[in-house]
Amino acid sequence: MTMQKNTIKKGALLLNAIALLALSSTRLWAHSDENVNVGSPGSQGAGSSQTGDFADQETPKALMAQVGVTQKMDAALPLNATFKDQLGKTRKLGEFFGKKPVMMLFISYTCTQVCTASLQTLHTTLKELAPTVGKDFDIVVTSIDPRESTTIAKAQYDENVKNYGRKGSESGWHFLTGDEKNVRQLTNAVGVRYAFNPATKEYVHPDCIVFGTPDGHISRYFYNLDYPTRDMKFGLMDASQGKIGSPLEYFALQCFHYNPKLGKYNFAIMELLRILAIATVLGMATGIFLMTRGDKKRRTAAGEFNPQQV
Repeated sequence: MTMQKNTIKKGALLLNAIALLALSSTRLWAHSDENVNVGSPGSQGAGSSQTGDFADQETPKALMAQVGVTQKMDAALPLNATFKDQLGKTRKLGEFFGKKPVMMLFISYTCTQVCTASLQTLHTTLKELAPTVGKDFDIVVTSIDPRESTTIAKAQYDENVKNYGRKGSESGWHFLTGDEKNVRQLTNAVGVRYAFNPATKEYVHPDCIVFGTPDGHISRYFYNLDYPTRDMKFGLMDASQGKIGSPLEYFALQCFHYNPKLGKYNFAIMELLRILAIATVLGMATGIFLMTRGDKKRRTAAGEFNPQQV
């Protein structure tokens, strides 16, 4: 009996120690979150300002200063903004939301530099992703150049659907054009800043992929022509609100933390420690419960059990 009580007492002390570890790791994790520097000089509003890999030596510095990305996490998208799709049909932005997460790109269809590179890099990642365009998520590409027509948008649609090559994905690709007012309304909402260069008669803009949730809010940003398969999968899982990914993948996601400044998922050691600490507490509690229950059964069978002694 004395040995049993000592065992329970030691187990309780161990549980308290592990619980303190779990609590401290949670606080450290929260503290690290609070100290992420999500602002930078020249940023507008809340969020992280990024410029991406779009600059060239001929672009004036004054023009470049107008270009970048200001993150607006969780902000609502202008779902009533209207555009024309690749078939020339007038569509509200909200028609592309509602059931699935959405990847959004903001490019010029006639751009042969960063826009082409962005789509090519994205295709490399898409082909490695298990989730499928059209089935698990949609891709909405919006032209930032109001001079571009649905004819050009349709050519882009055909090319990208062909390059992707997965059957049934045709309904998940959308290439939009619109007037200056509606395009600016959308890009302002997501924080994408671009400018027209009179010298080249082209738009200078950052490369950026923005993930939207099914209900039309901003979830994640990815930059710099760097779209790692793992990070994009995690981004889809976060944006899907639980509709993409297995339980095991969601467990793995808990060990990573989205870094808004870099647009990447970083391994979170403190989060892992917290999960392990909680798992240990639950394991120890279960072990003590089973051990105590087993001892009661043995003493009851032997006619020795007295509830007042426990």
